[in-house]
Amino acid sequence: MTDAPYHAEICNGPASGYALWREASDGVRLRIGLWPLDGATDTVLIYTGRTEYIEKYAHVAADLQAAGYAVATIDWRGQGLSDRLIDEPLRGHVNNFQDYQKDVQTLIDTVVQQGMPPAKALLGHSMGGCIALRSVIDGLPVKGALFSAPMWGILMSPALRPAAWVLSHAADLFGVGSTLAPGTNGRSFILNEPFQDNTLTRDPEMWKLMGDQILAVPELELGGPSLHWLREALLECNAIMNAPAPKLPNLTFLGDNERIIDASAVHTKMDAWPSGTLRMVENAEHEVFMDNPKTRATLTKEAVAFLDAL
Repeated sequence: MTDAPYHAEICNGPASGYALWREASDGVRLRIGLWPLDGATDTVLIYTGRTEYIEKYAHVAADLQAAGYAVATIDWRGQGLSDRLIDEPLRGHVNNFQDYQKDVQTLIDTVVQQGMPPAKALLGHSMGGCIALRSVIDGLPVKGALFSAPMWGILMSPALRPAAWVLSHAADLFGVGSTLAPGTNGRSFILNEPFQDNTLTRDPEMWKLMGDQILAVPELELGGPSLHWLREALLECNAIMNAPAPKLPNLTFLGDNERIIDASAVHTKMDAWPSGTLRMVENAEHEVFMDNPKTRATLTKEAVAFLDAL
């Protein structure tokens, strides 16, 4: 375990923040981000989305610290400053979606080894929401879960869905699974799209911050996913949607202008989750915790109330 870069200068995180290099059980090098808090009795784990990285959630960690929680997160394999898995480093890729659970175990082990309190709950955003749901289905010992626009389904038209299954599976058969998935960009969305009518946030300052972070640390950039990643994501979403809802309280936030993940899958899963609450966020896009200050403050207050009640 050695120190890893933590770019405090590009984010608004707690002063206690630092990062470590850790090796997963299969040898992949991962970057772990930690924000300990003196006197805290619980830790919240943040499961970031595809293309994301530790520094992007530093302001969320600051809000949770202000409420008395220690916080820990991770750069998933294939993104952030963790090991990239294929020769095209800007392409999102994973060999098997279950490999992300090896990353989860590494994160949990690091929290313990660093003397932080046990994880009370998790916050899973987008792809992190898919990974998080798998974690709790598999018995992760937390008391509750927060989700933000969880990727429980891949957004595409019904007409394209059969083709996506066929193409993503055929790509592996023909040895081209690392090819960029159709309809995606090989560079970061943030750096290639205008703020106007973007699908992430209504807040121009947050949009600028996300772009500035990647420009300041280009190694954080990630573009679209590989066809193999798409195959693995389709398989995992299908599996978690068919699994019984965990007997665990959850609060899920979803913008009513969601255009990144399949919102219908979130509604379907939440309808079948007796101990879950779906909180629709009016006019919000995908990144509800990176929305305008008023919305962020409201949602943070609700999230903290949920955590405190566990």
